[in-house]
Amino acid sequence: MLQSLAGSSCVRLVEQHRSAWCFALLVLGYLLYLVFGAVVFSSVELPYEDLLRQELSKLKQRFLEEHACLSEEQLEQFLMRVLEASNYGVSVLSNASGNWNWDFTSSLFFASTVLSTTGYGHTVPLSDGGKAFCIIYSVIGIPFTLLFLTAVVQRIIVYVTRRPVLYFHIRWGFSKQVVAIIHAMVLGFVTVSCFFLIPAAIFSVLEDDWNFLESFYFCFISLSTIGLGDYVPGEGYNQKFRELYKIGITCYLLMGLIAMLVVLETFCELHELKKFRKLFYVKKDKEEDQVHIMEHDQLSFSSISDQAASMKDDQKANEPFVNSQSPTSNDSSLNN
Repeated sequence: MLQSLAGSSCVRLVEQHRSAWCFALLVLGYLLYLVFGAVVFSSVELPYEDLLRQELSKLKQRFLEEHACLSEEQLEQFLMRVLEASNYGVSVLSNASGNWNWDFTSSLFFASTVLSTTGYGHTVPLSDGGKAFCIIYSVIGIPFTLLFLTAVVQRIIVYVTRRPVLYFHIRWGFSKQVVAIIHAMVLGFVTVSCFFLIPAAIFSVLEDDWNFLESFYFCFISLSTIGLGDYVPGEGYNQKFRELYKIGITCYLLMGLIAMLVVLETFCELHELKKFRKLFYVKKDKEEDQVHIMEHDQLSFSSISDQAASMKDDQKANEPFVNSQSPTSNDSSLNN
């Protein structure tokens, strides 16, 4: 009997703090996922890094042996300066000297990556004035971009998601939840095809050094706003129509980001995902709910009283002028 009482008390305790237990499991799962990613990346990439370090070391030693007049310290200083310039998007290679990083189209592409928080990092401001302006521009522009994207997505999702689901639900009598799930899957497939698969095929043709996997990798890294910067289109020295190509990429990033947000909002509106998310949220206290209800009732009562007062004023305004005469005028008319 004691065991049954203890078991029932444990079950009751778990049910009372269900949201806290779910949140603790969520935090634990997220930390484990981080550790899992670190282990996989380390095991996969560390051997390649070691091979690259050995190759560079051999090339450096061979270069010093072939050029005995050059000391290792001079070579180190030259390489440090080259790497520092490369971090700012400036290359010393002769085949890349014709590409400017701060012409209008490149600056437009940079501004779009800053406001969308993609930030490839291949081009960064060089001057102190540019760095200061980038801070101010981002502080104002990033919230402005969020407001812009929210407004655009809110309007698009009405015509792309809500109305089609309601149409099939009302017109054909299908279950709303089933229609919403099928619609979300179809919309996700169309978005992946139009903004990942097709652009990846186009980039693999336009970029000489990219295969399909690398192109698809660039599309995903860009539209997910991760922006690692290891692949940036339009940076080849023999790139044709580079200015027009940069403008097209800027439009692709903006439209793709909007499409991604529409798909995410569509999936977030699914009933099953809403129930799943509520497992990790803090439930409102009953007192807060009662206060909210009382405030709502007070607002409704005040609005009703205001409507009644306005209706009375309208009735008085619409009454005949005979009724609006003063009592003294009525008495004088009777005496006459």
